[in-house]
Amino acid sequence: MAYIAEDFGGVTLINVFTVAAEDQQRLVDLLVRATGAVMAEKQGYVSANVHRSLDGRRVTNYAQWRSREDFEAMLRDPEAVVHMREAEKIAVSYEPHLYEVVFAHGDL
Repeated sequence: MAYIAEDFGGVTLINVFTVAAEDQQRLVDLLVRATGAVMAEKQGYVSANVHRSLDGRRVTNYAQWRSREDFEAMLRDPEAVVHMREAEKIAVSYEPHLYEVVFAHGDL
């Protein structure tokens, strides 16, 4: 589960994919499958959340890693690369960026 707090200390990948509406669920399914089968097994993995836009045109992956080094090691892992390339083929475009939490507020 995501831990969104100023003391998290890790890094967060927020990757916004633009897709054709008919491909949105296919990308969601791929990201969910890749997370469970591959990413969750990589060193430094913390959590992943997949969001789909209500207009059917975007899928956002919010994934947390313990460190930038762990995230970058995953990017070089051949098993992970296979899934990333498959996602790139489904998407019209994608915009991945690393973030750090600087402020979090809210009640559950």
